[in-house]
Amino acid sequence: MRALLFKAIFYPGSAIFVILAPLVALAGRGPLIRHVQGWAVFHDWCARTLLGIRWRLQGTVPQGPVLIAMKHEAMYETINALLFLDRPAPVFKRELMDIPLWGRACQRYGGIVVERDAGAKSLRAMLSEAKALIAEGRPILIFPEGTRVPHGEAPPLKSGMSGLYRLLNLPVVPIACDSGLLLPKNGPKHPGTITFRVGETIPPGLPREEVEARVHAAINALND
Repeated sequence: MRALLFKAIFYPGSAIFVILAPLVALAGRGPLIRHVQGWAVFHDWCARTLLGIRWRLQGTVPQGPVLIAMKHEAMYETINALLFLDRPAPVFKRELMDIPLWGRACQRYGGIVVERDAGAKSLRAMLSEAKALIAEGRPILIFPEGTRVPHGEAPPLKSGMSGLYRLLNLPVVPIACDSGLLLPKNGPKHPGTITFRVGETIPPGLPREEVEARVHAAINALND
């Protein structure tokens, strides 16, 4: 019943935010960012009030341009991360940008579009987008596993994170979360508290094997 009520309120409400986003975007990126943050507040209210799910942050996220690598177990963190990150610029798959209204809003909000079979031209465009966002002082947010995974699983990281790490020369901030415990992809939702744990900042310039191993360990720190 809780889950049905959540769907009945959150998704229609989200549709309103999406429909209004292109209009808000006409006023500039700043108002659109605040609009998206309002959506995250709405999501958090729905989760707390209707599902009985709250969140807590363990540790401090550094401010400014960093590469944030976050564990991905549910849709929850893709939205609620907006509440404790400073205007994060997410890495999007091209398929998401092709969704009517949503794609245009994402582009205006500011993010990095990743092509599955990116050629040299696409890579240059991606790097240019990333540098422009970094110049605004915004962190880059990536889910290095590439897709949501059940709680307790620790698949290898996709190559995109280490590629951005090398190209952008940014420190990495790994963040673990355990949202899959309460919000499994298949199965009933449970009330409780989701934990986000900020790992030790990893400096730029490390070999690929080392940075991937450290990120992998840090984002899976809540698996037990």
